[in-house]
Amino acid sequence: MSDATPQDGPAARLEALRTRLRAEPRLLVAYSGGADSALVAAVAAEELGPAAVAVTAVSASLPARERRAARDFARRHGITHVEVATDELDRPEYVANSGDRCFHCKSALLDALVPLAELSGAAIALGTNLDDLGDHRPGQRAAALRGAVAPLVDAGLTKSDVRAVSALLGLETADKPAAACLSSRVAYGDPVTEQVLARIEAAEEALRALGFASCRVRAHADGTVARLEVPEAEYPRVTTLRAEIDAAVRGAGFAFCAVDLQAFRSGRMNVLLGLPAVAGSS
Repeated sequence: MSDATPQDGPAARLEALRTRLRAEPRLLVAYSGGADSALVAAVAAEELGPAAVAVTAVSASLPARERRAARDFARRHGITHVEVATDELDRPEYVANSGDRCFHCKSALLDALVPLAELSGAAIALGTNLDDLGDHRPGQRAAALRGAVAPLVDAGLTKSDVRAVSALLGLETADKPAAACLSSRVAYGDPVTEQVLARIEAAEEALRALGFASCRVRAHADGTVARLEVPEAEYPRVTTLRAEIDAAVRGAGFAFCAVDLQAFRSGRMNVLLGLPAVAGSS
């Protein structure tokens, strides 16, 4: 753990992260393209060169726009980047979508990475930050069971530190909103299927085309009901574009379209588990 204190600025946090990453001769970074994993991948590439490889898990739960963004970021910043197919949708426990779905998702990712790590003698690094440790994140248990490391935690970085350090480095992900996997939009207890995930992705893309940059489409009732979350400031536009929104969401395959009157909040599905919404989740 770094000796840096919470009062240290971004430069000190960055140096703590560099020091932590230099301790790994070779590293595989589980890289989604979000702010956390992008920072780890970028700094690891600077410190370790080609001995650091960013690995993106590809499945139906990864939005196409996020896959493209991850590729583009890696290319712009000289990060060695590969993609691996993961099999979470072939795992009954994942499809069942209980409260520990993320455990099975992270298990699928790590099961794909462990053989690569063993062949190359690399450690597996995740983009977990200090703030994540207090949230409902079953995937952390899967990571611990497989010996993955968390450089951001070891270097003492919170989510705000990640954004500040990313801004210091000029990374375009510094202010990137959270963009968790599409499965996080499926109500717990409803099965996760490729059809439902495609429906959610199509509906969200249609809403973005209508100008809703921040939005979530939550799927309920086995993927027949879409519950839309947009920022409260967008409510007037929702009223104005009601017909267009309804047509877009139904066109994506939903039978019903509803708007959540509590507005957009990250991690809203957690209320189904009796937990608060999780800042930084989808």
